[in-house]
This record gives sequence, C-alpha cells and structure tokens, in this order.
Amino acid sequence: MKILNGLIISAMTLGLTSQVLAQAEVEIEWDKPEKYRDVRPSNESRKRFRESTFEQINEYMNELALTLPNNQKLLMKVSDLDLAGQVWPASFVGLGNGGSDVRIVKNIDIPRIDFSYQLLDESGEVVQQAAVKLKDMSFLDRSSHFFKSESLRFEKNMLQHWFKQEFGAYIDQKIANKELVTSN
Repeated sequence: MKILNGLIISAMTLGLTSQVLAQAEVEIEWDKPEKYRDVRPSNESRKRFRESTFEQINEYMNELALTLPNNQKLLMKVSDLDLAGQVWPASFVGLGNGGSDVRIVKNIDIPRIDFSYQLLDESGEVVQQAAVKLKDMSFLDRSSHFFKSESLRFEKNMLQHWFKQEFGAYIDQKIANKELVTSN
C-alpha cells in the first residue's frame, strides 16, 4: 500500500511539474536598482524593501504570463522604477515624532517603470520586443477594487493594463490559431 501511495504521489507530482514547465514564464533583470528614482521604504531597510518589491512584481508578472501561450518566455530588463507617492518622515505629515516614515500617495506622484522586453516563443525566437517607458497619470482614477488592499496596487494595475494592451491581440491570435487547428 505504501508503494502504491508513493507511486500515485510521484505520478501526480510529475504531472503537475510538466504542466508548470509548459506554462509561459517571466524573467526580470533589475538593472542598477540603487539608481532607480523611488523604491524607498516607509519603515524597513532599503535593501529588504527593494527585494520584497522586486519579488512581488516578479510574482505578479508571472501571474499575468499564465495567459501567454505555453512554453513562451518573457524577458524583461528594468532600468528604472518609481513607485506611486513619496516617502516622508512621519513628523513632516503630522504623525508625531516617531522614527518611521510614511508613503503619501497624491495624484502628482505617479508610478513609472522603464524596461525593455523580449517575448520568446517555444524555440527561443523573438516574437515581440520593445523598449517601454510606462507611466500611469490616472492611477488614482483607475484604481481597481481587486487591488484595493494589495501592496504595490498602483504599479500592478499599471502593469496589468500594459500587459493586456501589449499582448492581448497576440494571445487572441494564438488562441484562434489553436482552435482552428483542433477543429480541422
């Protein structure tokens, strides 16, 4: 019985692994992050905040990539990041003389990200590429309820909007081609 259970678990793991491997993936290179405009923490170390921010964006871009055709890879090289808002000492905004800072988000402190990307097909050929300077001047107006309690919600919303615009037609075409092939 133990052997049978082990074989079943191994088979399930292998099946899930091959399914995950077939999905599109994203690789992000963060180029000279110490020179980015604004990746400042409000109350933790700069390095830890920067790493956490990059990890959250990596994870989110991988979620978006799930809609890309299988075995594709999105390579991104980020050259600048400016988070929505500005970090101020708590005492400057009337929150006492505590040692922590706060991020104040106003409509003039828009989120921005500059990057280049390449979308590679399953054979490694470049399908699409561009240099992108993203900014969302209406980020407060377009704030989604989905992101309401999410950290980096303005940046994620901006990236989601860009992703849909940039790859929507390509994804639709691939789906239509796949349906055409399977119906014949």
